[in-house]
Amino acid sequence: MNTNSNTYTVIYSIILVVVVAAVLAFAAMFLKPTQDANVKKDTIGQILTAATFAGVEDAAILDTYKAEIESAILVNLEGEKVGDLNIEDCEVYGTSDLKKQIAAEQKSLPVYIFKNGYTVVPCYGAGLWGPIWGYVGLEKDLKTIKAVCFGHKGETPGLGAKIADEPSFAESFAGKTIGEGEILFEVCKPANTQVDAINHIDAISGATITSQALGFTLNQWFGFYKNYLAKNAAQEVVEDVVLDVEPANTVEE
Repeated sequence: MNTNSNTYTVIYSIILVVVVAAVLAFAAMFLKPTQDANVKKDTIGQILTAATFAGVEDAAILDTYKAEIESAILVNLEGEKVGDLNIEDCEVYGTSDLKKQIAAEQKSLPVYIFKNGYTVVPCYGAGLWGPIWGYVGLEKDLKTIKAVCFGHKGETPGLGAKIADEPSFAESFAGKTIGEGEILFEVCKPANTQVDAINHIDAISGATITSQALGFTLNQWFGFYKNYLAKNAAQEVVEDVVLDVEPANTVEE
């Protein structure tokens, strides 16, 4: 065959493309289990951070999760339990799972309940350049935020990416509470801040769009969990009342 002919060039190019595509496809299939395992470990690490187990070594993340988690359940919009996540298999909802729940008519929303008393719920939405997500750790009253951990796919480094990279931003959530009414939580410009508002934080300077997108995402997902949080918080109040009343009756007798 004439190696200088157009036919040779075309055939050679086709064979080369097919071989390279086959090698890449095989590599992707071979590496997928490892990639999936790393994504799961990263997700669990973020959940642990929101549950106040920050800084766990990479090799200990899965063991720490299994040791510290009390239950991992799925709930619907009515706040009713509709399923369980397998703790031994470290089954969690990743970003693709969370994305599906936004448009799902029958939602199955994950709730992670830890032995230290904190409950972690996720959120997922659209940032300026790509998806953003996060995990919010709530105290026993299921209203007060204890810790958060946020992530993103394509926000601008040094600006919108600060939702994940700036420790002071995450720290500003601690002690804030989920509000009532239409606005459950918001992230707003300092100029719009109400001094006595406890269900908001200030946006990151220079990253207002990403910050406000995160606020919208949090408000939306807190809305998804509103009934679950209200029902379970009420149950805890009832238990507290019973504990307070019983000793009083014993003394009177």
